[in-house]
Amino acid sequence: MRGINRSAILDIIRRESPISRVAIAQKLGVSLPTVMRIVDDLIAEGLVRPQGTTEWSGGRRRALLEFNANGHVVIGVDLGGTRLYGAIADLGGKILQEVELSRHRLSGEEIYGCLEDVIERLLKSPELHDRRLYGIGVGAPGVTLHREGIVTWAPSLDWRDYPLKAKLTERFALPVMVDNDLNLATLGEYWFGAGQNTQTMALIVVGAGLGSGIIINGALYRGAHEASGEVGDVIPGREFLSRRYDGFGALESQVSGTGVVRRAREALKDQLSPAELVDLTAEVVFEARERGLPWATKIIDEALEYLAIMVANIAALLDPDLIVLGGGTITSSDLAAPVARLIAGTMPVQPNLVPSQLGYRATVLGAVVNVLHNSEDFYRVHKLS
Repeated sequence: MRGINRSAILDIIRRESPISRVAIAQKLGVSLPTVMRIVDDLIAEGLVRPQGTTEWSGGRRRALLEFNANGHVVIGVDLGGTRLYGAIADLGGKILQEVELSRHRLSGEEIYGCLEDVIERLLKSPELHDRRLYGIGVGAPGVTLHREGIVTWAPSLDWRDYPLKAKLTERFALPVMVDNDLNLATLGEYWFGAGQNTQTMALIVVGAGLGSGIIINGALYRGAHEASGEVGDVIPGREFLSRRYDGFGALESQVSGTGVVRRAREALKDQLSPAELVDLTAEVVFEARERGLPWATKIIDEALEYLAIMVANIAALLDPDLIVLGGGTITSSDLAAPVARLIAGTMPVQPNLVPSQLGYRATVLGAVVNVLHNSEDFYRVHKLS
């Protein structure tokens, strides 16, 4: 019970500071002495501090508290896409330092070496001075056992049953949390981005691959095999049945940046040289569509239709407060509006579909949330109706 109360008190101070002890007790239905004891502990740990002002209650002035976001930091690294992106961020979601390294045409141990390099650079940052470093959070683009920190299958990294957490813990002697990159991005959007003030949301990311993360009743939903949100494996039509998909899934082969580029190379194989075909990117295809080129228009329009089908299915299944669209491909073109037009009128309740607010920073900011949750033993309790 103390852990549950501590989680609730810290969360309400984070979301609603400045706030008084009395207001916390009233909002949570917890006794004032309990609130005072837990707040004293949080102040001693530096997570909460007196705000320096008071509020007038009609009888006496009440001291206000605030979340000490800037005094604590996390190192987050995103292994997805075509580059490694790492950052130091405080507990309020403010990015203090950033590092990027290309991982183009790298795989296996080469990528792990780049990951160590990114972390080492961030550990030398002056932004760590006089701040508590909670730990390191890493997002991997594949099915990941978050407790063990094992990446069971990440095709783009060429990792199978890769003991990432164990290797990083041995190398850096710091608390390390490893999770699926889309799960972390979803936590980032939920705490710091478009998903604030919602209880149930889904994030769909269209980048080199295709994936999603799901928040249900304020908590990340992982699934029985920690493979929830692998929407790239969705079967978008009967013509995709009775096939084998060893790398990218059925829907992913049509909607992702990799799928768009593959289809573009097939369409242009008789028109471009081998070198020009290699240089094709999703951004090039989007730009060709904007210029009205028929081959690009066909590819992107079909990708949008498949994406719209998936969005409609997620909305029908979960009825979320919000569906957020993000990812590398979407930075080239806002897909939320055309997808919304495609599914307009197809269901009784239209989903609230919005673009990501955090963009490529979502995963590292989700790492902040993940490390804080694990280091502080966060709880989320719901009364069943």
